[in-house]
Amino acid sequence: MTLREVDVTTITAENLLRREPGFFRRRLGRVGTFILILFLAWVAWSWGFCRFYVGPGEMAIITAKFGESLAPGQILAKAGQKGVLEDVLGEGRHIWNPILYNWEIVSAQYIPPGKIGVVTSLIGEDLPAGDFLAELGQKGTWKRVLGPGLYRLNPRGYSIEIHDAISIPMGFAGVVTNLSGVTARPGTFARPGEKGVRSEVLQPGIYYNNPRQYQVAAVEVGLNQVSLQGQTGGMVLTKNIAVDENNQMIQRLNQGVLADQKRRREEYLAESPKAPSPAQGEAEDMLLLEESSSESGFFNDPGYQARQLLSKTLPSPRASRGATADGRPPLPPSRDVLPAFILDQFVNFPSRDGFDITLDMTVEFELRPSNLATIYRDYGDLPQVVDKILMPQVLSVSRLKGSAYRAVDFIAGEGREKFQNDLTDALKTSLEEKNLTIHSALIRNVNVPEQILEPLQTASLSKETNLTNLEKQNTARKQAELNREMSMIQQFGEQVMQETSKLKAEIGAEQKRVVATIQADTGRQVAAIDRDTAGERATRSITLGSAEADSLRLVEEERANGFGMKVRAFKDEEGYALYEFASGLSPELRINLIHAGEGTLWTDMRQATLGELGGAKILQDGN
Repeated sequence: MTLREVDVTTITAENLLRREPGFFRRRLGRVGTFILILFLAWVAWSWGFCRFYVGPGEMAIITAKFGESLAPGQILAKAGQKGVLEDVLGEGRHIWNPILYNWEIVSAQYIPPGKIGVVTSLIGEDLPAGDFLAELGQKGTWKRVLGPGLYRLNPRGYSIEIHDAISIPMGFAGVVTNLSGVTARPGTFARPGEKGVRSEVLQPGIYYNNPRQYQVAAVEVGLNQVSLQGQTGGMVLTKNIAVDENNQMIQRLNQGVLADQKRRREEYLAESPKAPSPAQGEAEDMLLLEESSSESGFFNDPGYQARQLLSKTLPSPRASRGATADGRPPLPPSRDVLPAFILDQFVNFPSRDGFDITLDMTVEFELRPSNLATIYRDYGDLPQVVDKILMPQVLSVSRLKGSAYRAVDFIAGEGREKFQNDLTDALKTSLEEKNLTIHSALIRNVNVPEQILEPLQTASLSKETNLTNLEKQNTARKQAELNREMSMIQQFGEQVMQETSKLKAEIGAEQKRVVATIQADTGRQVAAIDRDTAGERATRSITLGSAEADSLRLVEEERANGFGMKVRAFKDEEGYALYEFASGLSPELRINLIHAGEGTLWTDMRQATLGELGGAKILQDGN
C-alpha cells in the first residue's frame, strides 16, 4: 500500500475540516454538472423521441411491446399486458417511451346530426342464449346507440355503423315494432321484453332508436283518398309532406322515410295476389312524386291527376319533363312530396232493373293516431289497410246499395244524392268497428247504358228547355214589375221632397213665432223686476234715513245726560268748569314754585329758565 492510499483510507473528520476551503465546492460542482447533464439528456430524449401530438378529432392507439401475453380470445390488452391497449388517447400532447410502446394516430368516429351510431363490440362477455343485443360490457351489438357527436372507441375492439335517425314527418305517426324478446301473444301488443307491435306510437319528431332493436313504420294519419275511376282502375292518394327547405337534415331524413316506406309497400304490392299491373310500360305501381303546394286544384281532376302520376314515375328514365299529352304543364317540383299507389279495382254493379252501372268514386278516410297501432298490428301498412279493409267494404256496400236503385236514379240528381248518402252512412257504420273513420264517399261520372241514357237525356233536355222558357217569362214579368217599382220610387221621391219643403217652411214660421213670444215675455218680466227693485230701493232709503236720525238723536240725548250727571257730581257749575279746564291742560306742563324770601331771589331766578320751566315761567310771591 502506498503512502497516498494510506492517506486516503485514514481520512478522518478532523482531517476533512483541515482541507482547503474550495474542496467541497469543487466536488459539489462536479455532482451538479453531472445531474444537469442527466436532466438535459432526459429532456432531449423525452421531447425529441417520446413526444407525439394528437390533433382535434383524432385519437391515438397504443400498442405495448412488452408485458404478459393475452388470454385466449382476448383482443385488447389491459395495463401490464402485451398488445393493443383497450384505452385510447385523446387530443393533446403525450409522452410515451418508444422502446416500450408503439402508437398510431387515427381519426375519431364522428356521427353527424341526424345520424346514429350502432356499436358492435368484439370484446366483453358472451351474450346469454336467445339474446342478440348486448349491454355495456358484453360482446355483440349494443342496445344503446350513439347520438350525434365525436367518439373515441378503439376500432380494434369496436365497430360503428352509421344509420339515419328515425324521423317522423308532420302528418305521420310512427308505429314501433320490437325486434327482440319473447313473441307477444296474438292479438295483443308487445310489452317491454316482448317481440311485436307496441301500443305507443311516435309523434312527429326525430328519434335516436336502435334499428336492430326497433322497427319504426311511418304511417299517414289524418285524411287520405281512394279515387276509383270507372273501369280504368284507381289510385290511393296520401297526404302531402311539407319539408322545410331551410333544414337540409330534416329534408334528407324525411326523404329517407319516404324511400323506406316506398320500398316496403312495393314489396307488399309485388307479393300480393291483387297486385296491379304496370301502366305505360315502365310506370311503377308505387309512385313517389313531388307535387306543388300551390296546386290547390290537384284533386279536382282525377284524369289529369292520373296522367301526371304516370308521367312522373320515379326512377323511370322516361319520366316526362315537359308538357303532358293534353298540353297542360307538369306539376312543378317543390317542398311537398306526394306518395301514391295505383289500384286495379273499380266500382261496377247491376241496377235494380238489370242494367250494368259503372261510376267514379272518391272515398275520404282517416287514420286516427289513437287507433293506428291497432290497425297496423291487425292489418299492416296503408296498402294493406286499403286492400284488406277499405276496398272490400267499398265494393261490397256499393253493390249492395246500388242494386236497390234503378238506372234512371243515377242520372237524376235526387237519386244520385240519396245513393251517395246511403253509401257514406253504410261505410261509416261498417268500418267504424275496424277503427277506420269514413268522412265522405263522393260519386262522379256515372256510366249507364246508352239505350236508356238517350231517351232520358232527350226528356231531360225538353224539360230543361221548358224550364228555361218559363224562367224567361218569369224574368220578363219581373223586369216589368221592376220598371213599375222604379217609377213608383221616383214618384214617391218627388212627393217626399215636396212634403219636406212644406215641413221646413212650417217649422221655420213656428220657430220665429216662438222666438218673438219668448222675447216679449222676457221684456215684460224685466220691467216688472225693475219696478220691484226701485220700490225696494226707496223703502231701503227711508228706513236707513229714519234709523240714522233716531241713532243721532239717541246719541246726543245720552251725551247731554252725561254732562248733566257730571255737573251734578261736582255739585256746582264752577267746579265742573275747573275740571274741564284741568283736563284740557297738557300733561307735559311743569309748574315751579319760586319763593321770594330773603337772600334767595337771585338764586331762584337763575334756575327759572325757559328750558327748565318747559317754555313757561310762573312767578309767585310770598303770598
